[in-house]
Amino acid sequence: MAQPIIEFKHVAKQYDDTVVLKSVDLEIEAGKFYTLLGPSGSGKTTILRLIAGFLEASSGDILFEGERINDVPAEKRRVNTVFQNYALFPNMNVFENVAFGMSIKGKPKNEIKAKVAEMLELVKLGGYEDREISELSGGQQQRVAIARALANDPEVLLLDEPLSALDYKLRKDMQYELREIQKRLGITFIFVTHDQEEALAMSDWIFVTNEGEIVQNGTPVDIYDEPINHFVADFIGESNIVPGVMREDYLVSFAGKEFENVDGGMRPNEQVEVVLRPEDLDLVAEEDGKLVVTIDDQSFRGDYYEITAHDDDQNEWQVQATNPAVIGERRGLYFDPEDIHIMRLNESEEDFDARLEQYDDSEEDEEGADEQ
Repeated sequence: MAQPIIEFKHVAKQYDDTVVLKSVDLEIEAGKFYTLLGPSGSGKTTILRLIAGFLEASSGDILFEGERINDVPAEKRRVNTVFQNYALFPNMNVFENVAFGMSIKGKPKNEIKAKVAEMLELVKLGGYEDREISELSGGQQQRVAIARALANDPEVLLLDEPLSALDYKLRKDMQYELREIQKRLGITFIFVTHDQEEALAMSDWIFVTNEGEIVQNGTPVDIYDEPINHFVADFIGESNIVPGVMREDYLVSFAGKEFENVDGGMRPNEQVEVVLRPEDLDLVAEEDGKLVVTIDDQSFRGDYYEITAHDDDQNEWQVQATNPAVIGERRGLYFDPEDIHIMRLNESEEDFDARLEQYDDSEEDEEGADEQ
């Protein structure tokens, strides 16, 4: 791995006796789209503001391309921020807003004019130079804020929940447009959101935050398919989480039965939590199911029915089905072994990574022995 463009080493932040960030370590590579994802108060915006220089770390080191920047003021950091409220100047038109940073730096007028035109074309606002900010929609104002930030040629663009004020359709459109802008420019984006769907759709890499800590990080597929603990599984999409016992590698017991799965590396008969995503479950005839459930409720969600059911052990199950069910009927619940995800109780990310590495190594040793 190349040297990270941004690195946190044991960075903490507290106000008096209130700790808002606990000894965080993270690495950001150049040229990727990163997302800090978590609920309100989880520490994600604090991390962003520490990178920007708007906050000072209580302890630890923040590095930019290998150099400590804890004492570098915000205006001298090679980052720019797009704020949640856009922070545009209402007394300036679109051109003046986008040109503001360059004008402060004393750039030549012809260079400013060319750069503003380039940035407005990039955000699909070509020809809007003379518009007043009050004449723009929320989505157009957001585009102006992005153009203003990019006009300063930052090495890292920080985005603090910039889509939260937009309606659903415009928000979806802007997710796509932001991703395309990042790919086209090839610079590092660090995006803050509490919207799981948004993070999964846009990111190369996600840091999940909770209670001032990064509890898991990885690709969207990693985070979704292999949640490290109950919080991540519950926060990232819908999940069915039930208690279980890992009898041995590839065999787990839950809801009164034993099921083959693809996980291992745990102690025999270890207490675990079992995760099954609603979209991985199929309602079938009672005799064809791996479990039998009773349908309790359902609601139409447009492209699927959200169905709630319970099994004979009174575990509740959510199922996403293309066809409606009948409330009160008994149905079979079918799933494949690879749909079962196992979580150890209270496992840290370091323990999780170490277990997977040890388990992968043991698998390779077994394969080598078989070949011999």
